Amino acid sequence: MATGLDRLFRPKSIAVIGGGTWCENVIVKCREFGFSGAIYPIHPSKDRIDGVPCFRTVSDLPQAPDACFIGVNRVTTIDVVRTLRDIGAGGAVCFASGFLEAVGEDVTGADLQAQLLDAAGDMTIIGPNCYGFVNYLDGALLWPDQHGGVRVDSGVAIITQSSNIAINITMQRRGLPIAYVVTAGNQAQTGLSDIGAALLADPRVTALGLHVEGIDDLRQFEQLARTARDLGKPIVVLKVGKSIHAQAATVSHTASVAGSEAGANALFRRLGMAQVASLPELLESLKLLHVAGPLTSNKIASMSCSGGEASLMADSAVGRNICFPDLTQTQRDNLGCALGPMVKLSNPLDYHTYIWGNPTALAQTFTAMMEPHLALGVLICDFPRADRCDLSEWDGVIDGVEAATKMSGLPMAITTSLPENMPEDVAINLVERGIVPFYGLDETLAAIEVAAFCGRGEITPLPVVLPLPAKDPKVLTEAAAKSALHNFGVVSPKSLIAYTAEEAGKLATEIGFPVVLKGQGIAHKSEAGAVALNLTGRADVISAANAILTDSYLVEEMITNAVAEVLVGVVLDPAHGYVLTIAAGGVLTELLSDSVSLLVPSSAVDIEDALGELRIAKLLNGFRGKPATDIKPIVDAVMAVQSFVMEHVGRIEEVEINPVLCTPTNSIAADALIRLGEYDDR
Repeated sequence: MATGLDRLFRPKSIAVIGGGTWCENVIVKCREFGFSGAIYPIHPSKDRIDGVPCFRTVSDLPQAPDACFIGVNRVTTIDVVRTLRDIGAGGAVCFASGFLEAVGEDVTGADLQAQLLDAAGDMTIIGPNCYGFVNYLDGALLWPDQHGGVRVDSGVAIITQSSNIAINITMQRRGLPIAYVVTAGNQAQTGLSDIGAALLADPRVTALGLHVEGIDDLRQFEQLARTARDLGKPIVVLKVGKSIHAQAATVSHTASVAGSEAGANALFRRLGMAQVASLPELLESLKLLHVAGPLTSNKIASMSCSGGEASLMADSAVGRNICFPDLTQTQRDNLGCALGPMVKLSNPLDYHTYIWGNPTALAQTFTAMMEPHLALGVLICDFPRADRCDLSEWDGVIDGVEAATKMSGLPMAITTSLPENMPEDVAINLVERGIVPFYGLDETLAAIEVAAFCGRGEITPLPVVLPLPAKDPKVLTEAAAKSALHNFGVVSPKSLIAYTAEEAGKLATEIGFPVVLKGQGIAHKSEAGAVALNLTGRADVISAANAILTDSYLVEEMITNAVAEVLVGVVLDPAHGYVLTIAAGGVLTELLSDSVSLLVPSSAVDIEDALGELRIAKLLNGFRGKPATDIKPIVDAVMAVQSFVMEHVGRIEEVEINPVLCTPTNSIAADALIRLGEYDDR
């Protein structure tokens, strides 16, 4: 017999403990859905619920049930869980609230959740404070409310921490086959990662969608990603909620640019999980992955019978990682045969209305467009209202797309310019015929980006460094920070420390003009007016020093041939690890919001790729006749900062070099900040 999550999610018998409307709904929905196993209502006084005979107590059951829905109050829930554990039940959904999520208003909530865990022992529980799940493959519902799904033979699995979001997802009319919807609740014992792994293990599940507020455990989440890779099943994530963890008590620009949201994004990217920005994007991405699987690239063909639609598609793709390759000569020749000389051939293609109503010509055109260098073909086709119009002429379009899919061996999709212009029955029919039905151009392109990301090939991510808080972190002086980083390979300008204005002038002469003068011990020196640049004489240095209120000065060589400025920083994010941020540097850091965040450690290849994603990459590569910078020293500087962080895990809170002055031959840290503490033994 299966154990744990397998028994719970794919039960042969279900027990429902409680007699209210919620519990009755579980029984009613299971019977309506054709659940073939035994159903055991348990109630101390009722004889029947929905016509099914009741048992008085859990101990009266004829066998240990595989799955149990516990719909009683929070205190009684604990006793029921203990009894279920003792008789060998497979697992339970704990519906009651008032546990850890209520600790702010009810101090007993945390204690009750601890008691619940103790009562469960090694028996699997989901929740508490959750709706449970619907298994649309086997008709097993531990679900106390309405849902909008239907039985399927295969489909995607979706996990959410919000029961109401789960209900909304089941009501979708987009033709997406859903195999499981699971709510995680408080994740007191069984977290999102374990649930996800159990669902992916079902061979009928094609992809996994996650709607999450936070990660339960970094190591378990990494294991979930490994499971998905091993099974060849992609994961798509919609992350909600913005944490202030990484901004707390920060003094660097990195923290304001990165934050915990960037940490989550970096984690998903590291683990090969694709991200989306909305529920529609989540559903459309899962639908594409279910029907076509991960795409081989981001190269697509777009077709429509309208120039306006072709332009909409092209415009909607601006700023996205989507490519419309120019037509090959073979495509031009074959399209010319299908469409004649009056149609201007391009990608996106407006094939006009000359062939509308001619299924043979439509199939010939769509097939001519599809060649092996493409990952997907997309036809823009809005369907008329079925209640007022005749849809029969659109059958030939669908037949043509299906024929092109079979002839080319490449996946194809039909999308609408307006989401409401795809009837649900049409979408279901398209999925059954192996065609992806998309709702709206923006969601279509977002889904294509996701599927291309998922199809990048094998990745073996480095393990995430677990975040460890530092004890009593303090900010080092700039000179001390540069010295510490210098030991790991970070290059800095020649500099000396002065304690008077006169001494600053003398040391500037020794260094050689021009110089930079900085007041030490001042955070955000530029904003505080504690930096003087391009000082060309001793008198200038003395005058600048007298204008800065500080106990000491850093006199530094002025780097004058920088091509661009880059920020490199690491912030401790308690939820996701050490977040490495690479961004436009200097005064442009927060103005441009031009940054990429990774996790420590990242490879040199990852870092170079991140530099290429920045908008200032044009400057780094040489812009409008200006010289390019050597990328390797920038990568070396980032790797050196990483090495420093890895050496000080458990002590480091923040480290930043900003700006890194990128010259044609070198990268030099013009400023540095480190917040370092002692090891925290808590």
